[in-house]
Amino acid sequence: MSNEYKKNNFDKNFQEKLAMIILDDRAFCDQILEVLDVRFFDLSYLQNFVSLIKDYKLEYSAHPSRDLLPSVIKSKKDKIDPVNYSQMIDFYKRLYKDEISTEGKDFIQTSALDFCKKQTLRNAMIKSVDKLDACSFEEVSDIINGALKLGLDRDYGYDYLKDFETRFVRKARDPVTTGWNELDAITRGGMGKGELGVCIAATGAGKSMALVHLGANALKQGKTVVHYSLELQDTVVATRYDSCLTGIGLDEIYNKKDQVFEKVKSLSGRLIVKEYPTKTASTQTIKAHLDKLVQLGEDIGMIIIDYGDLLRPVRDRKEKRTELESIYEEMRALGQIFECPVWTASQTNRSGLNERLVTMESISEAFNKCFVADFIFTLSRTIEDRNNNEGRFYIAKNRNGPDGIEFPIFMETRNVKIKVLVTGGTKPPSIIIPKKNTQPLTPPATASKSKVSGTP
Repeated sequence: MSNEYKKNNFDKNFQEKLAMIILDDRAFCDQILEVLDVRFFDLSYLQNFVSLIKDYKLEYSAHPSRDLLPSVIKSKKDKIDPVNYSQMIDFYKRLYKDEISTEGKDFIQTSALDFCKKQTLRNAMIKSVDKLDACSFEEVSDIINGALKLGLDRDYGYDYLKDFETRFVRKARDPVTTGWNELDAITRGGMGKGELGVCIAATGAGKSMALVHLGANALKQGKTVVHYSLELQDTVVATRYDSCLTGIGLDEIYNKKDQVFEKVKSLSGRLIVKEYPTKTASTQTIKAHLDKLVQLGEDIGMIIIDYGDLLRPVRDRKEKRTELESIYEEMRALGQIFECPVWTASQTNRSGLNERLVTMESISEAFNKCFVADFIFTLSRTIEDRNNNEGRFYIAKNRNGPDGIEFPIFMETRNVKIKVLVTGGTKPPSIIIPKKNTQPLTPPATASKSKVSGTP
């Protein structure tokens, strides 16, 4: 390759040649303009030159030719700085009769994406300076990672005709059991890949133990469970798994260490518990940890975050409700990236502290986070329920089946034992219609005043 292109890949010579190839090669122009910002060019007259090409394509749905471009330039003379206009005309005259060699054209086209990446990264680093002063490290990471990923997405979408056959290939959800047959029955086997499940309960009701139950049953299914704790110590969480998996009470675990080990050593799944102090970890922190596990050969089977409301937002928002909504969207994205279900918990507001049945109206802070989840169940336990090891599940949202269903449960916290009961042994669970002032997940067009009950 000639020294003309070797000496500095992205200098003035390279950028001028790139601008001319954008004019000459319509297919290449369409491709590169998806990732190229005209501000990537260091010289103003090149920015104006490429902007004219882009504007013409948008206005006329056609690509300008070399012969046509002088007229296009002259038509915009009043809108361009005189100095830049003069430089652009001079540039065009210099290169009008210049045919770029095949070798040079191939080099410039293959290097164009690297040029865009370099310029994006440079701008990102400049933008990051202010963020560093504010100690917004997560935002800096997002900016830099976004620049590095420029142009990596080669998925142009689903072609209706070319991809016809793929519509008829059954997609495996590969659901992970909840450990409760009644819930598996209405969710088509449990939570599937990329799905977000949420347990909502009042403080102290046992939502963390419900998450341990879900993780323990995934372990029995042979899955690798990564459990993130933002409140409890990792050893405390692991001890709860000991109790849930063995049936040995939490107060007896330390005296029966050998017995516990004998029962858990044959588990086909793997449990990894990662502890972060409250509000110090974000979804970005969790993703970095999961990426490391994948690099070490782990096949992530389930992600548990106890609990999502205690995560630190990646970006600071003006209102807490928008922060929480964004966090829940990011948690669901983790499931999609690592192709596994994600479970988390959320706390009710004060009205749900001693409610017999917690519904969607008792959810704390951002109601919009409910729209993100695929499955939401609430856990209700009054003081009397806790004394009698009783409680209730309420299926508040279910993308894969019916919702609005109440299940009575048996819950013994001393050994993390939670069972779904069927009243009288055969009676199916009843459909629960929330109180008249309950805010539904998707507001209906007209409100019904009738009280309905039935079976699922």
